Amino acid sequence: MSALGLLLATMEPPPAIEEEFQDWYDTEHFPERQDCEGFLTAGRYICLDGWPKYLALYDLADTNVLQGPAYAAIAVHRYSPWTHRIMAKVWGQYRADARQVYPGQASMGGNGPAARVVLWRFRAAPESAQGAIVAGLTELYGGKPETAQFRLFFAQQPDGTSDFIALVELRTPRIGEAGSVATFGEAARYVDLVNVYVPYTRRAEGAFPARK
Repeated sequence: MSALGLLLATMEPPPAIEEEFQDWYDTEHFPERQDCEGFLTAGRYICLDGWPKYLALYDLADTNVLQGPAYAAIAVHRYSPWTHRIMAKVWGQYRADARQVYPGQASMGGNGPAARVVLWRFRAAPESAQGAIVAGLTELYGGKPETAQFRLFFAQQPDGTSDFIALVELRTPRIGEAGSVATFGEAARYVDLVNVYVPYTRRAEGAFPARK
């Protein structure tokens, strides 16, 4: 079986357009991708510790989904005027089109819901760093009751560099002890982002019942 793919995006709107940003993401941008052929999961997350504020994660059936006709119908050359306006204003934009290298076929929520999602980014890391990163993640999170699962992705970036992205799904807020980055050995030099997120929900069903 081929490895699953991942589409990851981070961004943060300036305060002046926060409300419009949420309307755009919740009613146009996110639903388009959630319903796109080849997109297996779709989730939005809000940052508790770190920056940028918002994270979107989509598991893909394989790494070719973003080159297919279904995605082309909603992607770059088909962006709406609303999308162009919002994207021109947001801060902290980062995008990764990645291949799952560990364990290979796991998807978000595969071991149940997570109270926290920890995002590790190893920026401009060589492909040879994969073993050290998996070993470090295993030491930090493997076999612990707090850990629902962890996954590692490899992304080739347009500028010719490559990034490793680790997504750790936790059942509690625990994110490791001080100095834990040492578990990655030489690969620790590439860590440039460790953010903690919680699932974003615009409004939980029934939170504000309609008046009868």
